[in-house]
Amino acid sequence: PMTSPRKARERAFHAQQGYCCYCGYPMIASADNIDEFARLHNLKKRGAGPLLATAEHLQARCEGGKNTAANIVAAHLLCNRRRHRRTSAPTPENYRQLVQRRCARGGWHPPE
Repeated sequence: PMTSPRKARERAFHAQQGYCCYCGYPMIASADNIDEFARLHNLKKRGAGPLLATAEHLQARCEGGKNTAANIVAAHLLCNRRRHRRTSAPTPENYRQLVQRRCARGGWHPPE
């Protein structure tokens, strides 16, 4: 069944235990939690903003993807934007592998 992206994001956030589906780093549940998250992770508020959880459509809506729980996962705003800014957005699995390789080399997020 169709659901709102917000509700699907919240469900995915909890199902993923608060970790981004691409990089595996902790996410901020909502904009209301940015200050608390920044303090907890010793970040400036501006640096924490890109770590906000977003609803990531595994199959993009422009490619026929639906607003269903099976098609929506939670991803950082940063990870989501970087995937879709590419000339041709890679598949979610290919992108996850790329991100995790970069994380392993310390080239995606600043160290916690």
